[in-house]
Amino acid sequence: MPSGRVHNLINIAAFAGLSAGALFLTSLRGVVITPLQAATFSVGFAVGTFLLSPDLDLASGHVDSKRRWGPLGFLWVPYGLLFSHRGLSHTWILGPLTRLAYLALMTALIWGLLRVAGRFVPALTLPLPNLPPSLRLIALKVAAPLLLGYYLSQWLHLIADGIRPDHGLRLSGKKFRRATRRFR
Repeated sequence: MPSGRVHNLINIAAFAGLSAGALFLTSLRGVVITPLQAATFSVGFAVGTFLLSPDLDLASGHVDSKRRWGPLGFLWVPYGLLFSHRGLSHTWILGPLTRLAYLALMTALIWGLLRVAGRFVPALTLPLPNLPPSLRLIALKVAAPLLLGYYLSQWLHLIADGIRPDHGLRLSGKKFRRATRRFR
């Protein structure tokens, strides 16, 4: 399996190739990519590559992604204790989602502690449902490329680790024979 630095180099090379391809297609007017879409995709890809790597499931290891969090790197230790390495956190859909959910939970906990301790932090409100349709469309144009960039960076990591999209869904020959014997 590649080291963290090799994973980063693979993702950087893939990003360079994607960027070149996107610029080429845009110059041919084959696709339309707005600067906002390009920027949000790039941010999602960078965050997924450098801050929210699937290897954050290594609780006590010296993971590059955890180090990049600086003093807040300790916040990822419980995540590593919750998920075994190359387990659920290394799946194609749920794995990246677990890191986003964990990050949202940690942010909410820290925000709540600051509110209780200081009484100076305003309450969080999510105005998205009250937005007019035109602003909802803009939010979608930002969220979709952001998530696409994030998930693509995660998938490149899994491909480099040799984890296929159907990982965990396939049954080996012996397990398959054992499972089908029950139904004879």
